[in-house]
Amino acid sequence: MKFTLQKTDGKARACEIVTEHSTIQTPIFMPVGTNASVKGLDMIDMTEILNTKIILANTYHLYLRPNDETIKHFGGLHKFSNYPNSFLTDSGGFQAFSLSQNMKQNEDGIGFKSHIDGSKHFFTPEKVIDIQYNLNSDIMMVLDDLIALPNTTERIELSIKRTTDWAYRSLVHHINKGAKNNVFAIIQGGTNFKYRAQSATELVSLEYQGKSFDGFAIGGLSVGEENQAMYDTIEATTPYMPENKPRYLMGVGTPEDIIEAIDRGVDMFDCVMPTRNARNGTLFTSFGRLNIKAAKYKLDDNPIDHECDCYTCRNYSRGYLNHLFKAKELTYFRLASIHNLHYYLTLVRKAREAILESRFKEFKSDFYAKRS
Repeated sequence: MKFTLQKTDGKARACEIVTEHSTIQTPIFMPVGTNASVKGLDMIDMTEILNTKIILANTYHLYLRPNDETIKHFGGLHKFSNYPNSFLTDSGGFQAFSLSQNMKQNEDGIGFKSHIDGSKHFFTPEKVIDIQYNLNSDIMMVLDDLIALPNTTERIELSIKRTTDWAYRSLVHHINKGAKNNVFAIIQGGTNFKYRAQSATELVSLEYQGKSFDGFAIGGLSVGEENQAMYDTIEATTPYMPENKPRYLMGVGTPEDIIEAIDRGVDMFDCVMPTRNARNGTLFTSFGRLNIKAAKYKLDDNPIDHECDCYTCRNYSRGYLNHLFKAKELTYFRLASIHNLHYYLTLVRKAREAILESRFKEFKSDFYAKRS
């Protein structure tokens, strides 16, 4: 992977990431394709209509179904899904944490029961790397010790220790396998600035055979804390992350969250929100959220957003989408998901343009003014 920091405007950054499969310009939003598929869309939509350069797939889900050996048989995620650009795969730790009622952690890893059939499994740092090599993702996330918030000081300290230990084990295993793909470590520490600094410092210092992590992520946020606490934690963490490597905020979030995190020096984002909200009738626009279920849109011949040039807004009215949603037509899911993802991708693209032109503060102000 090649990383270039092209421009800063305050703390906001415009960067370029080059992987084996694509060139990614940041800030970037990565659509979530949990099962190697973005819900409601196919890979023609992702490449030709939305022009995505990277999407996220989920190690936990793909390990359970169809399983990573099956995907390896097909030549990895790219050939299996017919997506030619980059994949980032998360470690599966969050899903084991959130979906398994009997998840147990110890010093070796995470034990859990499948949410599909109840079968028992155990993720070690090494096994998670092996699974992701079978998936052949461009960017692999290490296994970390995720905890619920709020939590005790003792548990947060144990989380940091395990996260560092597991990260080192992951790095060693990755290097010993030949280090063909790229691996990111995940910073933990709750909303405590001291612990975030400790976790980041420990992870950044890890090396094996002269090699370190290719990028760093901020994990364990957007799990119930107040928005301002999340923003303050990001601001306290990014100074400890290398300037010459990608910075990824995991699982976040709303358009406002993304703008605030860009302002604090984050490069990469993912979240299920645009596609999940689309399926539930909520559409994102330049002026805020629009509930397409509302009766007032039944006879509305306007596009979702006059400022949007997505496939859906160029071809269909609010009235038609209102009808599709109420009739439970599957076409609605596709058209609404295309719009919401286009909105998110356009938002980060325009943020990048503003950074390159040294006007990000103005861009952020205009973003909020339209919504008010």
